[in-house]
Amino acid sequence: MLDREKLSAIARNVSFDEEMSKHTTFRIGGAADAFVNVENALEIERIIHFCTETDVPYMIMGNGSNMLVSDKGIRGVVIHIGSGMSKCRIEGEDVYADSGILMSALAKKILEANLTGFEFAGGIPGTLGGGIYMNAGAYGGEMKDIIENVTFICPDGMIKTETADKLDFSYRHSMFMQGGYIILSCKIKLKKGDYDEIKSAMDDFNSRRNEKQPLNFPSAGSTFKRPEGYFAGKLIQDAGLMGYSIGGAQVSEKHAGFVVNKGGATAKDVLNLIEHIQKTVREKFGVDLEPEVRLIGER
Repeated sequence: MLDREKLSAIARNVSFDEEMSKHTTFRIGGAADAFVNVENALEIERIIHFCTETDVPYMIMGNGSNMLVSDKGIRGVVIHIGSGMSKCRIEGEDVYADSGILMSALAKKILEANLTGFEFAGGIPGTLGGGIYMNAGAYGGEMKDIIENVTFICPDGMIKTETADKLDFSYRHSMFMQGGYIILSCKIKLKKGDYDEIKSAMDDFNSRRNEKQPLNFPSAGSTFKRPEGYFAGKLIQDAGLMGYSIGGAQVSEKHAGFVVNKGGATAKDVLNLIEHIQKTVREKFGVDLEPEVRLIGER
């Protein structure tokens, strides 16, 4: 049982029975028992200690851009690493940033410092911590290419800093997916560049993203990982599923690799649509599509 009074005493920005649809880019999800926007590592450790001692489940989230929260919501405490942990400083070609900063906000600061190498990430709709967690990438770049080191809380409570080569980065994967790790901050190594060239590249990527992706509807980004030797969106399109709907969830008519919330979609709608896509693509092409979106919450 969650002791709301005790949690309120140790967490500054806590809200109870918080609708998670307000905190995910899918705009889907039931209520979390408690939602805390944390401000530092000490507060995170206090909340985890409280949860561990009282046998209350907890989870970490950033911008909610790669998750589907169940209609029944989330039992326990959601620790939100966002605006409360979004500081950034730039020293020469080195960028030191908290995990809660939005990738788009960080890209603007990096542009102002005339640094190149981060252009690919400027349009990724998530926090830096989320980008590191899943080794986010776009337009030929990945987080692993620019990360020098990451500072994080280990499952045993120790705070460590490790270089990128020790973090098991691969396609849409990192060591942090094994569970129990909480990303706090990182150091990014970039290079000096020309402001106009950097801005031109960012504008080009954003233009291509706007042109190809269904940004006018809520979604969790690409729904499936890229299967080896194929493109998920093309397989789904070739299977005749573009525009296919279940409830308020639809295979985007603009890019078949995206499932979008056309209005009033439930998590169940999305899950049923994902299963239908997987079954159809498997039957037609013999390819198994693995979801990139994470399902969170009470089943």
